[in-house]
Amino acid sequence: MYPTEGQPEEQHQPEARPEAQPETRPAVQPQAPSRAPFAPWLLRAALALTGWLALAATALPAGWPARWIPVLLFVAFGPGCALLLPLPRGLRPAARLEVLALAAPLSLSLATLAATALHLVAGFTATVFLASLAAVTTLAAALPAVPLPAVTRGAAERRDPGRTDGPMPLWRGQ
Repeated sequence: MYPTEGQPEEQHQPEARPEAQPETRPAVQPQAPSRAPFAPWLLRAALALTGWLALAATALPAGWPARWIPVLLFVAFGPGCALLLPLPRGLRPAARLEVLALAAPLSLSLATLAATALHLVAGFTATVFLASLAAVTTLAAALPAVPLPAVTRGAAERRDPGRTDGPMPLWRGQ
């Protein structure tokens, strides 16, 4: 308090505080996530929808880029990505790229099988072809991901603690 007129000025002494208890902090403090949490179901739902969106794009007039670009991207990547994704968090960037590079041949192989089967039963149309691929993609998105190839698994998961030059060999001969 400040002295007012007529009152004697008191000596200011610091207030006696009760003995402070040492702060107890947890050994590990939680850190705020740097990005939004990963939701694999959201990625799988988006992959399942891509085929049906490509099928819906065929209703647009012929020759429009809004018609052929979604169809091309879906046929080239959709079924393969649905089979291989979501990727495990532990993959290194090179292994992620390898899995995405594997998605294109896998998708094109499934498209070739579907087109061949439809030609053999004399029922090939673009609508039936895309509907069959969309159904396979939706089914693949609902199921767990296919295990990664052995080379990718070795590059991503196994690591010899004594080696710094690369992944642990897949065989004991190295």
